[in-house]
Amino acid sequence: MAVAAVLVATGLTVALPAEAQSRRAPAASAPVAASSGAPARYSAVRDVNFAQTMPSALGTLVLFVSGEDDLAARGLDAATVDAIKTGLTGARYTYGARKNISLYGVAGWDRIYVQGLSANATGADMQTAGTIAGRALMSDPATLTVAAKGQSNDTVSEIVTGLGIGQYRVDFYNTTASRPVTGAVTVITDSAEAQSHYRGRGAAIVEAMNWTRNISNEPANVVYPDVFAARTREAFAGIPGVTIEVLDGAAMERLGMGAILGVGRGSVRPPAIVAVRYRGVQSDAPVALVGKGITFDSGGISIKPSANMGNMKMDMSGAAGVVGAVLALAKAGAPVDVVAVAAVAENMPDGNAIRPGDVLTAMNGKTIEIGSTDAEGRLVLADAVAWADTTYNPSAIIDVATLTGSVGGALGPDYAGLFSRHNALAEQVVTAGKASGETVWQLPMNPAYGSRISSPIADYRNGGEPGPGAGLGAEFIGEFVRPETPWAHIDMANVAYGGGNDVKPAGSAGWSVRLLEQFVRDFQPVTKEKGTGGY
Repeated sequence: MAVAAVLVATGLTVALPAEAQSRRAPAASAPVAASSGAPARYSAVRDVNFAQTMPSALGTLVLFVSGEDDLAARGLDAATVDAIKTGLTGARYTYGARKNISLYGVAGWDRIYVQGLSANATGADMQTAGTIAGRALMSDPATLTVAAKGQSNDTVSEIVTGLGIGQYRVDFYNTTASRPVTGAVTVITDSAEAQSHYRGRGAAIVEAMNWTRNISNEPANVVYPDVFAARTREAFAGIPGVTIEVLDGAAMERLGMGAILGVGRGSVRPPAIVAVRYRGVQSDAPVALVGKGITFDSGGISIKPSANMGNMKMDMSGAAGVVGAVLALAKAGAPVDVVAVAAVAENMPDGNAIRPGDVLTAMNGKTIEIGSTDAEGRLVLADAVAWADTTYNPSAIIDVATLTGSVGGALGPDYAGLFSRHNALAEQVVTAGKASGETVWQLPMNPAYGSRISSPIADYRNGGEPGPGAGLGAEFIGEFVRPETPWAHIDMANVAYGGGNDVKPAGSAGWSVRLLEQFVRDFQPVTKEKGTGGY
């Protein structure tokens, strides 16, 4: 049961060294969106209602079925079932996962949308089916009636959750885009508890996914570190059990966070650490979710090629994902203790930027030679995981990042890369991935990787060396977590952002929100001892 608490949000200051203050952008360079609030241009989610009686034919009827026999089980009258069967037969429709069809003007309905299911569909499969339907019906202005009789409460909740996720659209700066006023979703079910199942979890996941996608899709002239902090505060305003702490430049200077401060030196916008703790139960050791939050990554002095550099607004997807996961848990009042730590910075190449060959000192005193300023994600995470580890003494740390291109070469678009020396923790992440539909594949952490990140002048080198890039990035981050703290690293650079398909629009996938939400709900403590697995 969630514990009532007052939302505490420390004020974010922008204290900086004098030389950085003099480089602040002038007022004429103000972002196109001055407000930190969620703009009205974001697409709204349809209202969801539940009923036990099928209404008269009006608008669009939505069916989720694995075979012809399911049609009669959905609470439709015999004449409607026969008409649908005739239409499907005439269209040579074959049932199955990801197979859908629309029939128009049948049995008095304007449209009947049929979404196929596999006979042994899991909860994640049901949610995916709902997402496909949500995408297909996104611009349908009619009221949607989901005939769901004969389906369990969990199945109904997953389907409706998917419908909400699927409605998301990214064209919120397109002034000519058609955004018809959409009707509500009415779910017809024979269970009085179906609504509470959805309201108790699914609705919070939809809201958190939308928040995560919105902030990840915003351009970098709109969302930068202090805006990220402000929007985080607004998202959690009034939710019981939540405290928010923001470390500004002055606070990070006092803590000796030379790694994240080094990354932010090339930008007029200072970095920040944004920590959101939700206590749904009282404990002394929360699960810590740490996210990379590079609001724009130019590569710094090691500048990226211009092609596709604009996509680097998404390099804060890890930070967005961990905050989104805690938002989902907090909105649902989940009985967990969890903290999201977002390491937020902008990586730019001005005259004050760090250079290859420079040496930085992280919060834990370890020194880092800069091999590439474009390997900045592991730098901000070095200070963030060290701070989370010593501040919260967490039961486990999971860090999430769009860290390397090499993980995509290994796993393609189907899995994020998982690295951990604590096998019992890694197994829980894999299980959560399967249950949530956001799957991970464990990759090795070979002990030999340690020598690959060594430096002749400092303790470590942050990049620039050939070899297994994703594994070396994980090895580097792991050096800033105490050996006995159960820790895992997720490299999601290949799954966080990309083109649209039947389950997502172009842009942010909101990836990791569902994985981490599931993981934290199901988490079982792991023995605190030096991890020796992972390969």
